[in-house]
Amino acid sequence: MMDRELVDRYAVIGHPVAHSQSPFIHQEFARQTGQTIRYERVESPLDGFAQTLQRWAASGARGCNVTVPFKFEVPGLVRHCSPRVQLARAANTVRLDPPGWQAENTDGLGLVADIQLHAGRPLKGCTVLLVGAGGAAAGVLGPLLAAQPARVVVVNRTAAKALELAASHSAWAHEHGSAVVAGALHEAAALCGSGCQVLINGTASSLAGEASPVADGILRPDGLAVDMMYGPAADAFLRWAQAQGAQARDGLGMLVEQAAAAFEFWRGVRPPDTAAVLAALRDRLAPHQPS
Repeated sequence: MMDRELVDRYAVIGHPVAHSQSPFIHQEFARQTGQTIRYERVESPLDGFAQTLQRWAASGARGCNVTVPFKFEVPGLVRHCSPRVQLARAANTVRLDPPGWQAENTDGLGLVADIQLHAGRPLKGCTVLLVGAGGAAAGVLGPLLAAQPARVVVVNRTAAKALELAASHSAWAHEHGSAVVAGALHEAAALCGSGCQVLINGTASSLAGEASPVADGILRPDGLAVDMMYGPAADAFLRWAQAQGAQARDGLGMLVEQAAAAFEFWRGVRPPDTAAVLAALRDRLAPHQPS
């Protein structure tokens, strides 16, 4: 067996992380690309993320993924932040380069790839409704706009947060030939006009058992509805979307695709068959479906 210290090591750092499927996903990517890595789970105390990251780096590790609730802490701990990190003010991927740590946010890249590749829905020219203005929404808005929809409508229970998120992305939207507008949750229908072709739930409403954070009729019958959650938590939302006549999708494809972008960021090679990993992951989770 190869010595542990000779193997490039990565991990997911979060609280909690015991449920994380990232080790399975990244080992599959390593197998596809002929890479030799070790991928672990590292649970951090809620008040000790910086120290946990420092210890992980000091152990000789090459990088890590960062999950809830620590993504917003990453930019203040690294030397270089990608434009996506600067926009979202959060990162989910760190490369521990000796000259200076590098941070990336692959969440939005993963969502866009899942929508366009696996769901077969080009975003260019669409009206996209993004529900939520917290960390999940902030992490995906930049890449959504870069895909050149006609507009992204951001709505949130607290309108001020949606307006702030939209304002921080207005120049980015203009640069990519798109537009971003925002308002309160009850304004979604008015802001979408004739309805949206793509609806993305970036809220925790699914965890509360809510079928949908928005009213019936906002999503066009031939549209696509994506919940960024996966597992049983997404079931009520997916049933709601299907009742609207729309294609329904959970967040598992986003999980795989954001991992693929992280793997490429670390290793310089893109996993060639994310669809196979997604299918294997669905089979793996089918008996118990943890959220």
